[in-house]
Amino acid sequence: MTVIIPEFKIHEKTHPGTVSLKVNDLQKEVTFYIHNIGLQLISETATSAVLGVDGRALVALREIKNGQVSPRKTGLYHMAFLLPERKDLGNVLYHLLSVKAPITGAADHGYSEAIYLNDPEGNGIEIYHDKPRENWDIRSDGEIVGVTLEMDADGVLAAADRKTNQLPAGTVMGHVHLKVAELNQTEKFYTDVLGISLKNNFGGQAKFFAAGDYHHHIGANVWQSKNGAAINETDLGLESLTLLIPDKQNFVDVKEHIQQTQEFLAEDEQSFTVKDPNGLVFIFKME
Repeated sequence: MTVIIPEFKIHEKTHPGTVSLKVNDLQKEVTFYIHNIGLQLISETATSAVLGVDGRALVALREIKNGQVSPRKTGLYHMAFLLPERKDLGNVLYHLLSVKAPITGAADHGYSEAIYLNDPEGNGIEIYHDKPRENWDIRSDGEIVGVTLEMDADGVLAAADRKTNQLPAGTVMGHVHLKVAELNQTEKFYTDVLGISLKNNFGGQAKFFAAGDYHHHIGANVWQSKNGAAINETDLGLESLTLLIPDKQNFVDVKEHIQQTQEFLAEDEQSFTVKDPNGLVFIFKME
């Protein structure tokens, strides 16, 4: 009799939480995220700040001295704020145009509509809403295929009610897209070690991973960082990203599974921290 060992999976409702960034000018960054993006200041010290929506931390900033910009290293490609409705994306687009924010692009991805821009220090930002799931291109094997088409900006603006210039209640960190050095090793780590499923393989240039049946919670590409060095403490940009696990038993199972092959950078009863093959830091927490 053959015993089939089930493939290890992280809980299907696991999702990104806080993205932590190292920055050069804390106050300039805080002002941008409040007045351009529409986040709220949750807490602040002389060298750090946490911003989010309705008390939910989404972005943490830490000012460092003499930080270096290293675009060819691994790190953040963009972090993506997921809005509840198309109306909310319309409000964001109207506000960004009103304040002449540095929009770099907009796209219809089939499963979502998205706006792209950079913060003052070049950290990539996506703001998007998901289309109804029945509109997604979901294949029989579970692959979820995206496209990159021109966004219907007029339609998005027409959906706006223009009642607020802040990100609405219910906004979450939908996904985080990373710059990695090598894709196959990254895939093996995310799927075999972290238990996150591959959802789409984009021509050997990028891979998209998710818990459960989402289109992606983590993206990884080599467009700028192929064979690049790992980001380090003196580099500006990504410091860590958090994944929130909503189930206590799964949190314990994930911790024990990862611990079989990886050393933790830190751990306690509520969280543990691990580094991926690209030198990127993942913090797992119970939600």
